[in-house]
Amino acid sequence: MATFENITTERLEPGIAVVRIDRPKALNALNAKTILELQLELSDLAKDSTVRVVILTGAGDKSFIAGADITEMKDLTPGEGVIFSQAGHEVAKLLETMPKPTIAAVNGFALGGGTEMALACDFILASDRAVFGQPEVALGIIPGFGGCFRLARAVGWPKAKYLIYSGARIKADEAMEMGLCAKVFPAEQFWDEVVKVAQTIARQSSSAVTKAKQLMVEFSETTGLHYKIDGEAHSFGRLIGSGDQREGMTAFVEKRAAKFEGI
Repeated sequence: MATFENITTERLEPGIAVVRIDRPKALNALNAKTILELQLELSDLAKDSTVRVVILTGAGDKSFIAGADITEMKDLTPGEGVIFSQAGHEVAKLLETMPKPTIAAVNGFALGGGTEMALACDFILASDRAVFGQPEVALGIIPGFGGCFRLARAVGWPKAKYLIYSGARIKADEAMEMGLCAKVFPAEQFWDEVVKVAQTIARQSSSAVTKAKQLMVEFSETTGLHYKIDGEAHSFGRLIGSGDQREGMTAFVEKRAAKFEGI
C-alpha cells in the first residue's frame, strides 16, 4: 500500500475504503501534489476487488475540500492552468466512472473544487454544517474540475447558473432542497450515519451494484461529457494569467476585496 503525504486511506468492514484528504491546516485545499495522490490512490482502489464502496472525505471537522489551493494557483501560467484543470478532471472521472460506488461525505466546507469533487461521486451525504459553493468568479476564473456541467446536471441549469455567476454559498439544508445532496445528517451523528449507508451498499450484490452504476453512467451521458469537458480545462487555462485572475487571487491571499477590470 502506497504512503502519501496529503491523503490517507482507511479500510472498514465490509469492503469500505475511506479516502481522506489530510491537509487540515489548509482546510484540505487541493494542490497539485494532493490531486496526483488522489489519482494514484483512486486508480488502485478502482482495481481492488476487495473494495466494494469508496468514501471520499476531509480530515478534521471544518472542511471537506475548501477548493483548490489559491496560494499555489495564483502564479500559474495559462499552460500550467490547463494541466492543473486536466489533472482535476482525471480525479473526478475516476470518482464518477470507477466500477464501485463512491460517496462524498461532506463534513464542512465544500467550495470550488470541493463541490466539484463531491459532484463527481455517485452521491453526497452532508453534515448539517456543510457549506457548498462555486466561488471561482470572485477569483477571476471559472470552475475547472467539471463544475459547469455536473452542477447543472445535479440542480438544473437555472440554479447552476445562479450559483456559478454569483459565487453564492449555500448551506446543507438549501443544498438538499436543490437536489445536490442525497441526505443531510446532524453533525454529531454524521460519520456514524455515513458508515451505515456505506455498509448497507457494501452488503448488496457487488455485481448488481456495479452493473447499475455502469448503466446509470451511460444513461447520464457521462461518456460524452468527458469529451466536452476538455474545453472547460482550456477555458480555465486562458483565464489563468489574466489581469482579473491575478487580482482576484492576490486579493484572496491578502484578505481584501478584489478590484476587477474585466481583463
